Amino acid sequence: MKRTAIHLRPIGVRRLSLFAAFMAFFLMAVEPTYASGTLQAYVTIPNPQTTPGAGDGQGGDVAGDTTPSLLELDAIKTVDASAMALVSLAARQVDLARQPDGAKEVAKNLTTNNYQWSDAQFTCLDQLWTKESHWNYKARNKSSGAHGIAQALPATKMEVVGTDWRTNPVTQITWGLKYIQERYETPCKAWSKFKRSRWY
Repeated sequence: MKRTAIHLRPIGVRRLSLFAAFMAFFLMAVEPTYASGTLQAYVTIPNPQTTPGAGDGQGGDVAGDTTPSLLELDAIKTVDASAMALVSLAARQVDLARQPDGAKEVAKNLTTNNYQWSDAQFTCLDQLWTKESHWNYKARNKSSGAHGIAQALPATKMEVVGTDWRTNPVTQITWGLKYIQERYETPCKAWSKFKRSRWY
């Protein structure tokens, strides 16, 4: 009876593959210190065909063994953490905006970056939303049903920005600024309307 030799991959390569996979997961899971820019990490996995001792009887892999590593990683894998950084930044903004001062800070950044409104316009916005909700994302008018920082009526209007409008103050702020721009052009015009009629 003819016996066929079976070549097993060295345990070291498998362990290295597992270690590389763990490091890739760790690098993606750890929150980056800075959320801006592109963060990259590199994990190198040795190619069995070029491993010293391969096929020379000195303990390396058999020459021509093309069995993929455990996770089928290439020789060099790039883990792009920029998407993770954006998610982390968004989560920090939501947490910040759950308090009135943090909500004002988020709104100030959005008005400056997305609308190029002046400081005077932000002052009008601050006065308007202080009167409407005191910048409380849980604020709800029991008689009308208006909800959130911008007091959207009906509240479901905010779904054009996100379905999480009940619990996400950034969704509420984003919707409120869009509403003001489309209907009144600026916060000061919306504030003037509010002072005349007690709504905007």
